[in-house]
Amino acid sequence: MEAQGLGVLIPGDAWQALLAAGVPRTFLDGEVVLRQGDQGGHVLALTNGRVKVTLVDIDGREMVLAIRGAGEILGEISVIDGGRRSATVTAWGRCIAYQLPAARFLRIVDEFRIRDTLLRLILARYREGEAIRAELIGLPALQRVGRVLLWFAGMTANHRNGESGLDLRLSQEELASAVGLSRAAVAAALSSLRKQGVITTSRRLITVRDLPKLRAVGHAPNADT
Repeated sequence: MEAQGLGVLIPGDAWQALLAAGVPRTFLDGEVVLRQGDQGGHVLALTNGRVKVTLVDIDGREMVLAIRGAGEILGEISVIDGGRRSATVTAWGRCIAYQLPAARFLRIVDEFRIRDTLLRLILARYREGEAIRAELIGLPALQRVGRVLLWFAGMTANHRNGESGLDLRLSQEELASAVGLSRAAVAAALSSLRKQGVITTSRRLITVRDLPKLRAVGHAPNADT
């Protein structure tokens, strides 16, 4: 199995070496895969399923940072810098990942000379997150919610233009933290999107039904009108 999706862009033989050196683990829906604050003693190469990355800030507020899918390497930052986990990773549905001890992972990284690639990816993710948050400042609530839903949708899987039924397993509280709005404002925006047929919602689940319409909302200057 070669690395796919939005994960680390490393050569196929390096990905295969990571899997061969790891031990397969299965994580069930809602199970914590990595926990913020823990010492980084291992990494995980995700081969099946999706995970949610969250951060608890100094005020105790939880923020959803990203959604990651198959082909991702998880926990590499704390292993590379020797620090503690900077975020919590939770399984979205059933996941399979290959666990490697830190020393074994770093040996493969050096053997295949992919350390610079990993560092570039870490920086790119940080810059992407900062750019998205800067874009949200001053946007109307509906456009802000639409844009963040698009961002998360783009992280979940490779999908065709116009694909329907894309599940985002987010609660209103999690979405509110991601967009920087009150829960009431997010609820109003979701209600508007439901009426337009863009999404459907249930408990802790937002399903994108019309991706082109969501793109139009997320990038329309008059999305609240």
